[in-house]
Amino acid sequence: MDKPKKSKPQFNHNKKKSKLSFLSVLKSLRPSLITGAADNDPSAITNYSQAGTKFGFSLLWLVVFLYPFITVMVGTCARIGIVTGSGLTSVICKKYSKIVAFPIVILLIIGNVINISADIGAMSASIKLIFPQIPLIGFSIIFSIIILSSIILISYKKYARILRYLTLTLLVYFITAIIVGGNWNEILLSSIIPHIELTPEFMMMIVAIFGNALSPYMLFWQTSEESEENIVKNKLKEMGLGKPRISREEIRLVKVDVAIGMAFAVFVMWSIMVTTAGSLHLNELYEIQTADQAAQALEPLVKTFPHSGEISKIIFVIGIIGTGLLAIPVFAGTCGYALSELFGWKEGLSKKFYQATPFYLIIIICIITGLVINYINPISPIQMLLYAATINGIFLVPILVIIMKIANDKKILGNRVNGLLSNILGWSITIIILCSVITFLFVKFL
Repeated sequence: MDKPKKSKPQFNHNKKKSKLSFLSVLKSLRPSLITGAADNDPSAITNYSQAGTKFGFSLLWLVVFLYPFITVMVGTCARIGIVTGSGLTSVICKKYSKIVAFPIVILLIIGNVINISADIGAMSASIKLIFPQIPLIGFSIIFSIIILSSIILISYKKYARILRYLTLTLLVYFITAIIVGGNWNEILLSSIIPHIELTPEFMMMIVAIFGNALSPYMLFWQTSEESEENIVKNKLKEMGLGKPRISREEIRLVKVDVAIGMAFAVFVMWSIMVTTAGSLHLNELYEIQTADQAAQALEPLVKTFPHSGEISKIIFVIGIIGTGLLAIPVFAGTCGYALSELFGWKEGLSKKFYQATPFYLIIIICIITGLVINYINPISPIQMLLYAATINGIFLVPILVIIMKIANDKKILGNRVNGLLSNILGWSITIIILCSVITFLFVKFL
C-alpha cells in the first residue's frame, strides 16, 4: 500500500513560489521607479513648490486626481515597449511614417534640452547657497562632466542601481510635510475637492503641473526602457529587431511596477505642495524667486537644530542635486533613443560607447547645448522651469493622441491592446489636458 503524501512539501512549494513572486516584483520596480522619481526633477520640485507657495492647498486635489491617469498612460507606454521590443519613436514610424515622427522628435528634443538647461541652472543655483564664492558656470560645468562621465563610463546595470538609490533624496519632503502639519481636515478636503480659478496664473500652473506630472519625455523613456529590459533579459539582441515572447505574468509585473513607481511620484508631488503651503504660503510668502526661498520650505524639518537655516539649505541642495543627477541623464537619454530610432541607429544604455556612438553623441550634444543655453539665458532658472513645464503641458496633447491610437492597434500589439478602462482614462486625460491648455491660452491672451 502506498504511503500517503505529506502536505509539507506542497506547503513549502507554495511559500517558495510566493516568495519568488514577491522578489520578482521588487526586481521589476527599476524602470518605473526611475521614471517616477525622475519626474520629480528640479523643474518639478520647483514648480510644485511654486504651486504650494502661491496657491496654498488649492491644487492638492490635482495630485490625487492625476494618479490613475498617469498610471494608465505610463503603463500603456510600458506595455508598448515590452510587447513590441521597440521605442516609441520606432512604433510611431511603423504606424504612421517618419514624416509624422520627425516633428514630434524635434519638439521632444527641444523640450528636453530646455529642461536640461533649467535643471542644470537649478542645481547650480542651489549649491551656490552653500558655496557662494564659486561662480554658477563653474558648478554647471562640473555637473555636466559628472553626468556625461556616468552615462558613458558606467555599465547600464550599475547606472540603473545608482539612479534607484538617488530617489531616496525625495523623502525629505514627506518628513517635512508631517512636521509642518497644519489643519489636516483642510489638507484632506483640498486633496479630494477640486478648486479652479480662471486666472492666467492659476491655469498656467495647472498646465505646468500636467507638463511635469505627465511629461512627454517620461512616456518615451518608459517605452524605451521596457524595450531595453528585453535585451538585458536576453529576449532580444537589438531594440526594434524582432518581437520578444512576453507572458501574462510579465505584463502583470509591469502593471505593478508602474503603479508603484507612479504612486511614488505623486506621493512626492503631494508632499512638496503640503510642505510649501504649510511653511511658506501660511507665512505670507506667495512667490518663489530664488533657490534660497525654495530652501526655506524645509526649515521646519530642522528648526530644533542650531543654524537651522543652513541645515535646511543643505538638505534642499542634496534633494535638488540628487534629482538633477537622476533626471538630466533621463532627459538626454530620451533624446538619444528618439533620434536614433528615427534614423535607424543602434541605441541603448546597455551598449558601450563604440557600439552605439551616434546614440551617445546625441546625449553629449543635448547636455552641452543645455549647458550653453543655461549660461547665455537671461531668464532666471526658477522662471525658466515654469516655462519649460508649461511647454511640455501644451506639447503633451498630440503625444497622448498618438499613444492612444497605437495602444488600440492590433497590428502592433496583437491581443495586448487597451482594455475599456484604459481607453476611458486615456482619452479622458487627453481631453482634460486639451481643455486646460485652451482655457489657459484663452485667459492669457484674450
